[in-house]
Amino acid sequence: MTTRREFLSGLAAAGLSAQPIFRESAIRSLFRAHAIAGDRPASAVADDESYWAEIQRAFDADRTMINLNNGGCSPTPSHVLEAMIRDLRFSNELPVEHMWRVLEPRIESVRRDLASEFGCDPEEMAITRNASESNEIMIMGLDLKAGDEVVVTNQNYPRMLTAWDQRARREGIVVKQVSFKVPPPSDNYLVDQFKAAVTPRTKVIEVTHITNLTGQIMPVRQLVDFARPRGIEVFVDGAHAFAHFPFKRDDLQCDYYGTSLHKWLLAPVGTGFLYVRRDRQKNLWPLMAADKKQDNDIRKYEEIGTHPAANHNAISAALAFHRGIGAERKVARLRYLRDRWAKRLVAESPRVTVLTPLDNRQSGAIALFQVDGIDNVKLGAWLFNQHRIVNTPIVHPEFKGIRITPNVYTTLDEIDVFTDKVLEAVKKGIPA
Repeated sequence: MTTRREFLSGLAAAGLSAQPIFRESAIRSLFRAHAIAGDRPASAVADDESYWAEIQRAFDADRTMINLNNGGCSPTPSHVLEAMIRDLRFSNELPVEHMWRVLEPRIESVRRDLASEFGCDPEEMAITRNASESNEIMIMGLDLKAGDEVVVTNQNYPRMLTAWDQRARREGIVVKQVSFKVPPPSDNYLVDQFKAAVTPRTKVIEVTHITNLTGQIMPVRQLVDFARPRGIEVFVDGAHAFAHFPFKRDDLQCDYYGTSLHKWLLAPVGTGFLYVRRDRQKNLWPLMAADKKQDNDIRKYEEIGTHPAANHNAISAALAFHRGIGAERKVARLRYLRDRWAKRLVAESPRVTVLTPLDNRQSGAIALFQVDGIDNVKLGAWLFNQHRIVNTPIVHPEFKGIRITPNVYTTLDEIDVFTDKVLEAVKKGIPA
């Protein structure tokens, strides 16, 4: 049996010290969960409610609502929030000293921790406020000229499409949107959609690691392998991917990666990172001006003016919690919750279609479903207004449905209430 000391030593060996960032109750909860899991494989723990009950205790979630929109923004564990609030209070006592001189330098520890988890050099890891900021640094930072082509999909995040459109309006670059079926027939099919849009004038491909609409995991490595020999840069929008399912930088072989940390890492709102490979940093401009001496310094992307140190410093507490669960164990649970509602709906009603492949290689917690004969926006409103179930209706030119995203604090009862209500709507309809 693992002792409490051995458990904490394991966290420390992973590059994190639990003592200053975990309150005692959080340590006890994770330790009890660890003892319950033992040496069993992740798949064997996915449905162990005694284990996940300990994880759920780490959150002060509003249980009067069933939150199935964790893809938008997830609550952070209570001890992570407390760490941020503690530093905000300390900052407020004397900001120019406490915030700037005491707390801000600790960003280097956060940089080290995130770089270790992502699998890159700390000098390639910039701490940002969200995926949009990270991605817009990539989108706005590369020198392009009129006529240069950029390939994206019409399922990329709208803010990123807007950023590319602004460059097209302002500079005359050409943005080409490709379409793909949902669910797609294969990874090769997805890659072929990009390949068909590439010409000798193509300079950039921007791809989502996992789409925010259907939760489709995209074949990033195949796209990088295709693009790099042709001198095409690949920007990876990983907003929903990091800490959602296990991967490292070298699994993707990417040169650029942007993500939010307030989704699946469960860090405070307003945290993210941007990875830029060392040899790409000089030619990627920051959003806000930086001195020339920072041309090859990843910190140039953090030149945003005065900002709270408390938010980004609490990332390390969230990362320790993530590692305490374990990436494999976490995604096994997320996929178990996905399958519990999605497979039941499909099994019990032929009118339900899931537009996300229920295949662990191609998806994680995010899934999109539709009900034949029921307007998805009205169904989403009925679920929220009548049953307090938070959900995300999706209306895309080529498909529509309701996106469901549980997280590790979601209970089976919450999943089952949601499923019951959808089946009720299927059988009885919803009020006009």
